[in-house]
Amino acid sequence: MPAPVWALTTGEAGAAGQAEGLAAAVGRPFEVKTVRLRRPWCWLPAHRQAPGLLQTGLTESLGPPWPELLITCGRRSASVSVTVRRASGGRCFTVHIQNPRIPLHHFDLVVPPRHDGVTGPNVLATRVALHRLTPEKLAAAGDAWRSRLGDLNVAVVLGGRSRSHRFTPETLGALADGLAGLEGSVAVTASRRTEPGVLAELKARLPNAWFWDGTGCNPYLAMLALARHIVVTEDSVSMTSEAVSTGKPVYAARMAGGNRRLARFQAALREEGVLRPFDGRLAEWRYEPVDETPRVAAELLRRMETRNLQAGQLQGE
Repeated sequence: MPAPVWALTTGEAGAAGQAEGLAAAVGRPFEVKTVRLRRPWCWLPAHRQAPGLLQTGLTESLGPPWPELLITCGRRSASVSVTVRRASGGRCFTVHIQNPRIPLHHFDLVVPPRHDGVTGPNVLATRVALHRLTPEKLAAAGDAWRSRLGDLNVAVVLGGRSRSHRFTPETLGALADGLAGLEGSVAVTASRRTEPGVLAELKARLPNAWFWDGTGCNPYLAMLALARHIVVTEDSVSMTSEAVSTGKPVYAARMAGGNRRLARFQAALREEGVLRPFDGRLAEWRYEPVDETPRVAAELLRRMETRNLQAGQLQGE
């Protein structure tokens, strides 16, 4: 028998993390599936697919029995969700995370970020991105790294070059100057997008800071768990979302560039007293940890139950 829940994406790390995080929060056995669309299916709109997508249009073919719940995330996986829903005769409940950019009636539930401005009766907008972090995972990571990270004052989480953001000598210098003036221990971890030159410059400017050397397990979760303050570069919705799930003071470090979607995301969190810009000064403030994953899981289960009850009543008639 298949798992009752599939978390399906086309392999992007951010999308996979959101789909798997929601699947885990649902509390039922789930299976992670990674597929990629072949040509010509990858060229077609998600809701206007040619026949044969599930059999020959994917790198991993899909077929019945279908899951009770299909969770997808990312634009490229939307076509799979639409096709599976049709193939199951509508019995598979489909949830798509992010804006699918096709008519919303093709899904049972759409979960976009609120800064996309998507609305509708089957839309549940979120303040932050969904993720796999839980208090239990953070506590376990903190325990495992406590002896190495010690009494950590500031955790620095670096992103890097993207289509909309980049480090410049000015923004990197401002970050280094701000961190150099802080008291207490500082630990820095980088993402796959962080350029080697950025790390080299920060290491030269921050000789007393601790840097993850890229070997072994990334202490990212442990740093979030142990630090009193968290500095995150402003290029990533996912990293910021995970940081604010701790309820600790979180600061956005400026990068060059930007886009309107990310600007709206950051501005909303600042207005709510969750996020502050990093200017080299630390402050103490508190807010309710922002974690949308449990709320979305509870709502989708409620909607699934309502739909099943309605289907049972119709069959009874």
